[in-house]
Amino acid sequence: MNKIKYSNNVNSDIYQDSINIRKAVFIDEQNVPKNLEIDDNEANCTYFNLYVDNQPVATARFFPTEDNGIHVQRVAVLKNFRHQNLGSNLLKNIIKFAQKNNYKYVILGAQDHAQLFYKKLGFHVVGNQYQEVGILHHDMKLDL
Repeated sequence: MNKIKYSNNVNSDIYQDSINIRKAVFIDEQNVPKNLEIDDNEANCTYFNLYVDNQPVATARFFPTEDNGIHVQRVAVLKNFRHQNLGSNLLKNIIKFAQKNNYKYVILGAQDHAQLFYKKLGFHVVGNQYQEVGILHHDMKLDL
């Protein structure tokens, strides 16, 4: 059974589960340096995790923007759980949370290879391509 939990407490199990997923995906798979993956913004974010049979398998975090949006980051699904709509389910829950809390939009920096994934959720590309931690990205936005 799938369950989504969230927390903005960096001392919570939810945060630790998020860090473990991010380490597996970004640090181990994509070779992102640990000092860039775990950043100074950790305590300012809300963490959403998706659990399958109580196992944490997908994560994302966000923080509010100054103009009443949310900036989603660190979207990751463990390798053995990809292509099962878990990432999209997680993001749909974050979008519902944003709507319920009267945010105006959701923005994120999408790795270019993942643009189609976000487009299927209603996001559109905004701005120019840029490189972050050696990976090409575009910002993508969803107006609520």
